[in-house]
Amino acid sequence: MARSAARKARNSRTRRLATRNVGSTKKRPPVSRKTTRKRRVKKAVAATPGVIPMISYEDGIAALEWLHRAFGFEETARHVTPDGRLSHGEMTAGDGLVMLASPTPDYHGPKRHREVCEYARKWSTVPWIIDGVLVLVNKFDEHFARAKAAGATILSNIESDPPGRRYRAEDLEGHRWFFIEQS
Repeated sequence: MARSAARKARNSRTRRLATRNVGSTKKRPPVSRKTTRKRRVKKAVAATPGVIPMISYEDGIAALEWLHRAFGFEETARHVTPDGRLSHGEMTAGDGLVMLASPTPDYHGPKRHREVCEYARKWSTVPWIIDGVLVLVNKFDEHFARAKAAGATILSNIESDPPGRRYRAEDLEGHRWFFIEQS
């Protein structure tokens, strides 16, 4: 009797899953003892970085293009509002992901904020990363030359002492990036 009830429950669950996927063109692998839906979801989530920086830009579309040109990031998503602002953008940097957008016409990036705020001007006098992003880089010397050629503000030339070869730069709107050579 117990086997019969278990078989009925399994068949019922299979029918529910099949009904739920009627309009879907995406095929799911069959559910078995070895691969459960829960395990498949965990595998998909594991491919997403554990931390994803979300950065605001006055001109998000220009930022997408500049970050590609200067730092070699690859654009993977671009959603634009009817008035032409970037509502959501995504870029990959190696295994990492960066999200960006232009939240409102009233937003000021760090560079413009320093122009009108004495405190922001003072705390930005150091070459250190202030609310920035750390990026691991292959082909480090080429990356540095590319950033310089694209007009990145270089905050520190290449340094080689521990924790490794690294440099700091600001992007077109004053966001700070810390690049370190991936070993």
